[in-house]
Amino acid sequence: MGAKAASRETPTKILIADDDRTTRLFLSEIMKTAGYAVTVASDGKEALKKLKKGKFDLVLLDVWMPNMNGIEVLTALRQEAAPPKVVIMTTDGTPETVLKAIREQAFRYMKKPIDPDALIDTVQQAIAAKPETLPIEVISARPTWVELLLPCDLGVAERVERFLLDLKTDLPEETRRSIGTAFHELLSNAVEWGGKLDPNRKVRISCVRTDRMVMYRIADPGPGFRFENLKHAAVSNPEEDPAAHFREREEMGLRPGGLGLLMTRQLVDELVYNEAQNEVLFVKYLDKKEDEPA
Repeated sequence: MGAKAASRETPTKILIADDDRTTRLFLSEIMKTAGYAVTVASDGKEALKKLKKGKFDLVLLDVWMPNMNGIEVLTALRQEAAPPKVVIMTTDGTPETVLKAIREQAFRYMKKPIDPDALIDTVQQAIAAKPETLPIEVISARPTWVELLLPCDLGVAERVERFLLDLKTDLPEETRRSIGTAFHELLSNAVEWGGKLDPNRKVRISCVRTDRMVMYRIADPGPGFRFENLKHAAVSNPEEDPAAHFREREEMGLRPGGLGLLMTRQLVDELVYNEAQNEVLFVKYLDKKEDEPA
């Protein structure tokens, strides 16, 4: 009982680093109202100095600040034994900035102007997330070719989904939604079924972007499968008992069933498995501009 009381009396400590005074005040008010203990810094060097002097649970970090930018602060924090989680905030939504945030192990990336409700939700998720012992590994960070290795953990998978969708803000909303939904379903299956939710095992993701298409390749560490052997999958259950796979998933301790492969196929233009079926590739073709030659 005493321990619980002590935890309530000790608010979560958040450092807000932003060179814009109005933004600092705005974010501080949101976080204080939500019950967090807030400290502010006006540039990267001041932020790093305060981080070395005190312990913080979370940092809300702007990218473009004088003296030391946010990515440099993030890089320095990686050298610490137990660094706080970091949420990157910026008006710079270029792929290069998003990919640098991934490479330097930011927990989440948020585009300014910041929505208060979205910020509180992100902060709560970051604080609740378990500390990561195995980071997301960046194999390739070119905007046209992103390749990652991530632990088989559904929380990490969700973060990767959000990062990669931030690279496609120029696409029509319907296209982004289709790609995001298909990617979520296939990545969750790879982490859960192929990786057995074991963070020591890795899923490899490639995302290739050209003028004509977006292509994802997901390779899980499992031995593969056959659809007819997957009682927990909707595709393996007869129409007369469409809920059978939900019962199978519940008995196996798996997440509630998502769209399933049948509906996922309808969201993309190509969906192909390798022979073992532990690697999947999907393609979404982009419409040509009207003034482009056929």
